[in-house]
Amino acid sequence: MDLIVLKYIAAGIGAGIIVCGAGFGLGKIGSAALEGMARQPEAGSDLRTTMIIIAALLEGAAMLGLVICLLTMVM
Repeated sequence: MDLIVLKYIAAGIGAGIIVCGAGFGLGKIGSAALEGMARQPEAGSDLRTTMIIIAALLEGAAMLGLVICLLTMVM
């Protein structure tokens, strides 16, 4: 196979792994926050704020990984 074709395949596989990892992480964050809110309803607003901050950081890391995968295809 040509090296350019392998670059596209590797970028596609890397992007897929990144998206699956981000989805799994967001699911874990959501389930842990809901479990914490169920155990301590008075701490719901603090947990929600923390969950949103962590989810935003996770999305940022996933977007960075996707940009890197796309840049490997271009270069």
